[in-house]
Amino acid sequence: MADTKAPVALVTGGSRGIGRGIALQLAGAGFSAAINYAGNREAAEQTREECERIGSGEYAVFQADIGIADDRARMVDEVWNRFGTIDALVNNAGIGPRQRLDITEATEESFHHVVDVNLAGPYFLTQTVVRRWLGMDGGGAPASRIETGRKVVFVSSISAETASVARGEYCISKAGLAMAARLWAVRLAAENIQVHEVRPGIMATDMTSKVKDKYDALIAEGLVPQQRWGAPEDVGKLVRAILCGDLAFSTGAVLYTDGGFHLSRL
Repeated sequence: MADTKAPVALVTGGSRGIGRGIALQLAGAGFSAAINYAGNREAAEQTREECERIGSGEYAVFQADIGIADDRARMVDEVWNRFGTIDALVNNAGIGPRQRLDITEATEESFHHVVDVNLAGPYFLTQTVVRRWLGMDGGGAPASRIETGRKVVFVSSISAETASVARGEYCISKAGLAMAARLWAVRLAAENIQVHEVRPGIMATDMTSKVKDKYDALIAEGLVPQQRWGAPEDVGKLVRAILCGDLAFSTGAVLYTDGGFHLSRL
């Protein structure tokens, strides 16, 4: 078990992209981090090494496919045994469909795979962690090391409310995740546990690399009012503010980091 007084954040999908951006911002803010990855251990170790260079906490990597119940349960046990607690859960792990297909052609297999990882996974991972916090699975959890109480963050997407007919399963998973955040916020508010949804826009990550030219053109035409791609550190800074307690009298909020994409315009 780590001998650290730093608050511990479990960041799912922390090996690359937005997850890495979040982990690095939290390391810089004094958090310890449990860095989850599904398959790319090398990338997760790179995130850990970068956290160690800038942070003063403890950092470790944990393999689990968030879409598999046994993996989720095992990971929570491993993180708890390593750090002695979890003070914040950042539900970031997510996937797009393996193939972008019009909704007239998309398969049930793809639908279930995306929804299992993007929606069922974080919903039930949150349940597993919260039950420990509330002492529902035997024993009581240590007091939170975050002064303003424990936190849960759901990283969704502008696709929660923006229809993309070539990846319907992704949009549906993120729309469901938005409601999951609201449900957990209502349930946990009286327990001094804040829950927020962070909604990124068009982000420069592996997921969007194959459609870079398309989005470059759309951004140049004004799709994003701030006229640039989002970066992982943009999301990381927002998550850092939540976990550091800067939104102390707030829960259940949808916090956009999309350069103004969501604004209605004439």
